[in-house]
Amino acid sequence: MNIMLILPILLPIIAGVLIQPLKLHDRKKRETYVSAVILINFAIVVFLALTAGGSEFTLLHLNRVVDISFKIDGMSQLFTVLASFLWVTAGFYSFEYIKHEGMDERFYTFFVVTIGALIGIGYAANLQTLYLFYEMMTLVTFPLVMHSQTKESVQAGKKYLAYSFFGANLALAGFFFLYQYCDVTHFVPGGSLNVAKIGSNSTLAQIVILLTIMGFGCKAGMFPLHAWLPSGHPVAPAPASAVLSGVITKAGVLAIIRVMYYMVGVDYLRGTWVQYVLLSLTLFTVFMGSMLAYKEKLFKKRLAYSSVSQVSYVLFGLMTMNPIGFIGALLHMVAHALIKNVLFLSAGSVIYMTHKTYVTQLKGIGKEMPITMWCFTLASIALVGIPPTSGFESKWYLATGALAADIGIFKYLGPATLLVSAFLTAGYLLSIMSKAFFPGEDYPYDTMKKTEAPPVMTVPMIILTVLAVGVGMFATPLISFFTSIASLIM
Repeated sequence: MNIMLILPILLPIIAGVLIQPLKLHDRKKRETYVSAVILINFAIVVFLALTAGGSEFTLLHLNRVVDISFKIDGMSQLFTVLASFLWVTAGFYSFEYIKHEGMDERFYTFFVVTIGALIGIGYAANLQTLYLFYEMMTLVTFPLVMHSQTKESVQAGKKYLAYSFFGANLALAGFFFLYQYCDVTHFVPGGSLNVAKIGSNSTLAQIVILLTIMGFGCKAGMFPLHAWLPSGHPVAPAPASAVLSGVITKAGVLAIIRVMYYMVGVDYLRGTWVQYVLLSLTLFTVFMGSMLAYKEKLFKKRLAYSSVSQVSYVLFGLMTMNPIGFIGALLHMVAHALIKNVLFLSAGSVIYMTHKTYVTQLKGIGKEMPITMWCFTLASIALVGIPPTSGFESKWYLATGALAADIGIFKYLGPATLLVSAFLTAGYLLSIMSKAFFPGEDYPYDTMKKTEAPPVMTVPMIILTVLAVGVGMFATPLISFFTSIASLIM
């Protein structure tokens, strides 16, 4: 029993709730307070990841079979370190950006509390604990979506709540069904579903499992519960958009991993109609998101549709139910989190400095904001999957995992869809870059003014960009770590 497991959960929740009662009206005091909380929390999470692997802690017994418990394993180490690090970079970026949004204290209250909910999801030892913090995450991120309180943001916030609650209710129904047929209620590598208990209810069980995965897939932006994502991103402040895309969507991915690989077990799903339905949904989402992003003219909404597509790359890797595909999924989970934070923070910098919100307005912006747009360009190259970036490494494993899996036509349809999506990704991202740096002879070079964002905004982007490229060049430690996780569950 390691009581320290609840520290990185309670610290930001309590600290966030105290922001308004403490009346931190002075900006410097508030920024010092928030930065101290997220940095200390990140340090605790890293310390626990390095020293407390396998530790468990039960906070509360609700009855003889249901409890609120936490545990650190490979997946929780990955998710919590990634989430808390990205919270630090987005947090420091927000200190400048949020000035033009206003209502700072409210923003930081929910921003800080959210990372506590995310750590709770990461450390959850069973589905009831995960579900508790998953619903909490929805409630505390909802104000971030509708922060500006415009008509559009309020509508987007309502849509976010509606889709999230619907998806979570599907998952809750799955929990009530699954706990009756699992030997234990806690997550177990490889799953604990007792097929003998299911008996003649096999078809019903498969339907429930499918709906549970689709319910959690809502947060991951998987069709048909994806529509909240392109509605929420354009209206949310850029730091919120970055973590919504980079981290919140990965909470949905983690929940799916826990259900598939730690409760049900892929041996029960492999080769069934459920696997083929999920493969179809993920590939359709990949293609649909890429096409919609290619056609979209609103800058942040284009990036949002891109997230719809790219997170389903991760889900496709999981649905191959193959070790290589699983490793590719985790690699793309990390790559996308880093890359999409760069892209949304870059877009936020452009909007903050120039108020340009459409891609058609970005002609020559690379001359005016070179640091921002170089970060955007390198991240775009990584998302396309050009070597030696992180996107190339992850997509290589996803494609080879599909080819090695026994999934029928999807063995070839998967890599083909990923390749088409990569070309579309190049079209909707690199076209921005080309116009930004090569605006043509009619661009007013003589009146151009440098409008680069302040260092507190550019430094986090630079750090994330270096990582987005560097993870691909030095991926061996991550691959070894992910291989060890895969070996336990398959």
